[in-house]
Amino acid sequence: MIDAGRPVHIVDERDWLQREQDHHRRVARFAEPYLQRRSAGGKHPVEDFLFTYYSHKPGQLRRWHPGPGVVLTGEAAAEREAWKFYRLLDSGEAAGLGLAEGTTAVVLDLPKFTAERAAAIDFSRIILGRTGKRSPHFGCFGLHEWAMVYRLEPDDVRHEYLPLRLGSTATDQVVEQSKIKCSHIDAFRFFTDEAAPRNELQPTRQTQRDLEQPGCLHANMDLYKWAYKLSPAIPSELLMDCFELSWRIRRMDMQASPYDLSEWGYEPIRIETTAGKAEYVAAQRGFSEEAQILRASLFKVVEELAESG
Repeated sequence: MIDAGRPVHIVDERDWLQREQDHHRRVARFAEPYLQRRSAGGKHPVEDFLFTYYSHKPGQLRRWHPGPGVVLTGEAAAEREAWKFYRLLDSGEAAGLGLAEGTTAVVLDLPKFTAERAAAIDFSRIILGRTGKRSPHFGCFGLHEWAMVYRLEPDDVRHEYLPLRLGSTATDQVVEQSKIKCSHIDAFRFFTDEAAPRNELQPTRQTQRDLEQPGCLHANMDLYKWAYKLSPAIPSELLMDCFELSWRIRRMDMQASPYDLSEWGYEPIRIETTAGKAEYVAAQRGFSEEAQILRASLFKVVEELAESG
């Protein structure tokens, strides 16, 4: 039967198809240039990241999902029976919702989803909840990207086709003259062997839930990851809000990096200067405030999923 205790929202075919089309257009703005570059053998150091670093592919992102408790009606809904975690309502359920006999209706199979994705729900709940309650820290100045190239030969850096804005020696000096305070394991794990001991923290996968904090650019970018890992139970509008925030954070992250992106049209944030540090922190604060709103929205959905399990 339809999930007991959860409000049910019935959406007719015209309305949900419009929402689906709106979502497709929203995704296309980001995905189509990436797919065109990939087809031509090209790459972009900033705009490809969300499609190459994260595991959610453009085709997956393009699929629109309304989230739990939403019944999609009409013949176009029938194809979703073949989509993972969707099911057709039987005639009794449809009649109980006041739908006309013979109406095609599909809904997220919430019991099946929560049973199969219990571990992901639990971990997301912990990360989102604990991170959201911590005080943000804004003193890292994006030095994680600098630590990733510390004392490397030019051909060994992650983006070998990008020149270093200050050159290798001066880049290394910035690292040596700075306090590095990276709290995010998925940034720290890319530090060079010589840079890693310079970090005030030594994050691990085991301590991730205890160290992530809401000022961190990577923790805020990862809202997109937690959202897609719980797809299709996360409404696609919220998923894309997280994606677009991550897109803008990535842009700023690379502007503050040691790479020279002038040929790509990006002005540097010169974090090696006092003015650059202030510029970085101001942007970081703004992103943190946006992220906390999205984090709370995601956490609310995840809490409801956990309670349904």
